[in-house]
Amino acid sequence: MAKIILTGDRPTGHLHLGHYVGSIKNRLTLQEKNDYDKLYIMIADAQALTDNFDNPSKVRNNVIEVALDYLACGINPQKVTMFIQSEISELTELTFYYMNLVTLSRLQRNPTVKNELKLRGFEKSIPSGFLNYPISQTADITAFEATCIPVGIDQLPMIEQAREIVHSFNSIYGETLKMPEALIPENKLEQRLPGTDGKNKMSKSLGNCIYLSDDEETIKKKVMSMYTDPNHIKVEDPGKVEGNVVFMYLDVFAKDEDFEKYLPNYKNLDELKKHYQQGGLGDMVIKKFLNNILQDILRPIRTRRKELENNIEYVYDILQKGTIEAKKHANNTLQKVKEAMKLNYFETDEFLKELIDKYQEK
Repeated sequence: MAKIILTGDRPTGHLHLGHYVGSIKNRLTLQEKNDYDKLYIMIADAQALTDNFDNPSKVRNNVIEVALDYLACGINPQKVTMFIQSEISELTELTFYYMNLVTLSRLQRNPTVKNELKLRGFEKSIPSGFLNYPISQTADITAFEATCIPVGIDQLPMIEQAREIVHSFNSIYGETLKMPEALIPENKLEQRLPGTDGKNKMSKSLGNCIYLSDDEETIKKKVMSMYTDPNHIKVEDPGKVEGNVVFMYLDVFAKDEDFEKYLPNYKNLDELKKHYQQGGLGDMVIKKFLNNILQDILRPIRTRRKELENNIEYVYDILQKGTIEAKKHANNTLQKVKEAMKLNYFETDEFLKELIDKYQEK
């Protein structure tokens, strides 16, 4: 069976470090492995409208921003098909058919949906489009016959529901849709990178993000304002590394060579943690260390992004060609679905033969 990968992001703003460690790094690894038949990356503008319907310009304006972030991070359009979701009308039709396979109560029980509804204050007035997000996502996955879906751990309930819909469809209409599998980062912190405030995951809506496009000074300010240990008041005080956002970030980003470059008095992160726990190590030292690491990671991304901004026609062309290619695949799947459901009235002469047989008997 072909290995097809589908992943993507909602264009509601610039991408941030949470996206980078939670999905983009994984996509870059998959891209270079070459052990797949197709890798699709979707800019999910239609899904973004489910909770931004009153501000469509926000979504429209960020489509290109997300594309720029992808390409700046190293996504290779020669190896990856990047496309815009709303341009694939087949996805809407598939969503409509799949809606009959899911109950309202099942959608409301989805943990990811419940959490997102609460986060956006939709408890009492839920847009039906937002509630149907898992069905729409299933349409995206099945349209491209995706078998591998890289996601964060918070998205696992969505993949589980997609698998339920695929199972229901195949049980009723015959084996037609491919069963998807989730692929999550091995590092637990990468699965859900906390925000700079230490209270929630990094999220655009919560304002606790370090964006991939942030300039050097902005990154420094955000790192220096990070939550650490509130009881680590004096340098000599023992500090906690558990729940300390700076150390959580260092767990994700710090490498031994970073110590050689910026903190040569320490061999590795374990030594740094031990000193902090014993006391005698100030928060400013670890924050400066983290800032240097993040600057090294984000500087080349920011540079590539500036170059791409000066050649925006190139980015536009990538999106257009990728969308045309994706639409062909989605249309092929839709025809298979309609054939399985016996909704292909004029594609063959089968329907006409049925009518002739039925009415000629009379």
